[in-house]
Amino acid sequence: MPAKLTASSPVFLVRDVVAAANHYRDAMGFQYDKFYGEPPHFVILHRDGMYLMLKQADEPKHIVPLWSVSHNLWNAYFWVDDAEALHAEFVERGAKIDYGPCTQPYGCREFGIQDLDGHDVGFGQVLR
Repeated sequence: MPAKLTASSPVFLVRDVVAAANHYRDAMGFQYDKFYGEPPHFVILHRDGMYLMLKQADEPKHIVPLWSVSHNLWNAYFWVDDAEALHAEFVERGAKIDYGPCTQPYGCREFGIQDLDGHDVGFGQVLR
């Protein structure tokens, strides 16, 4: 039997890994167990079995949100079971909502947030 992929994780370059991790914790409910390096420069965030890694950039010019290269492109996209409920949670937590919720022509109810470094993250629920 062949090996299986079990999870994946986007990796974002950020200006300040501690501030960015705390923002994802406070505004979007992600958690982390520890920072790596001294001073801290890397962290693995998790929520609901999903992961996001943050690496502190050596230089801010290396942080390139994908929407700045290609119109309306996310840096990461998470599939969710209830986009409306997650959107309401994020609004209550103070996340910067980039757009939505809205129904897309590709069959998703989705919204997007923007983090401290300008990365866009989409959250979409497949409509049946």
